[in-house]
Amino acid sequence: MSRSEDRSGRGGLRGWGGVTGMAVACAVTAAVTLLPLAHHDGGSAGAGTSGGVVTADRTRAEACTEPEASLPASGADGPNIDRIKERGKLIAGVDQNSFRWGYRNPESGDLEGFDIDLVRAIADDLLGDPDAVIFRAIPTNQRIAALENDRVDVVVRTMTINCKRLEQVSFSTAYFQAGQQVLAPKESPITGYDSSLKGKRVCSAEGSTAYEALEEKSFGALYKDDFDGTERDPDRLTVPNQLDCLVRLQLGEVDAVVTDNALAAGQAAQDPAVELKGKDPFTTEYYGVAAKKGSDDLVARVNKVLVDYRAGGKDSAWMRSYEKWLATGLPGITAPPAPKYRTD
Repeated sequence: MSRSEDRSGRGGLRGWGGVTGMAVACAVTAAVTLLPLAHHDGGSAGAGTSGGVVTADRTRAEACTEPEASLPASGADGPNIDRIKERGKLIAGVDQNSFRWGYRNPESGDLEGFDIDLVRAIADDLLGDPDAVIFRAIPTNQRIAALENDRVDVVVRTMTINCKRLEQVSFSTAYFQAGQQVLAPKESPITGYDSSLKGKRVCSAEGSTAYEALEEKSFGALYKDDFDGTERDPDRLTVPNQLDCLVRLQLGEVDAVVTDNALAAGQAAQDPAVELKGKDPFTTEYYGVAAKKGSDDLVARVNKVLVDYRAGGKDSAWMRSYEKWLATGLPGITAPPAPKYRTD
């Protein structure tokens, strides 16, 4: 079957009701402009760094064997925490397009989700007020730049901890375990991250671990745009925001999406015509709260927040948030990932 025949046979937008669904999808994607990254509400994040700390962190990243190991938890203040307290607001980089993780409730207009709950817990610990937050919506491919350019204090946006990113940012201990998986239409012959992807158009977000996985092994899939990373990039197969992949899948412009199974579960909930392919994720990854490189006081404090957030077993704040937002799409999780700490 030719690409044009394949596309024409899909009958337009799946699951969201044709033209109306497309309007909704585009509105969700475009909504990121409502919280512009460049707008300095309450001043820049201004996270400080120490040259010696950065050098030590870089050495650790180069010799990285256990990226999830973070600084020991501490309730102490420091220069970065002092700046947040002086400002009176925590500036957090989040998503507002990921259903159940960080999304704008269409009825209330409020940001909600698992990541949003964690941001509010951090603000409550630092400032005594879970609402003392300036949320800045950032696309997937701008998470690191937002920290480097002092636009945000932290990024809480389903961001995977890995050795490559440790060269650019600092991470908290892990707050969620996820893995990469394939999302495709239910009737698709694609069976998972395997040879069934050969010749298929596969979408991933720029700067994501999904894209890195495809670079390493694509099974013959078409996953890279012509002129990728330039002004002529059509953003068809590689896109700035992960949700854009779902829109392209619904339009029949791509055949599958590779993304975190945690995000894909939310997308499958949005569109019952698609599903996760393959029994299990083909990677094991952990989400962490990211901060500017060398912001040790803030990272240690976030780790202290996470200790409290995990505490209480089934009655913990972590489990309550999981049950509220994620249990339906990702059932069977009985506890958060255990923290790992550095010993150097």
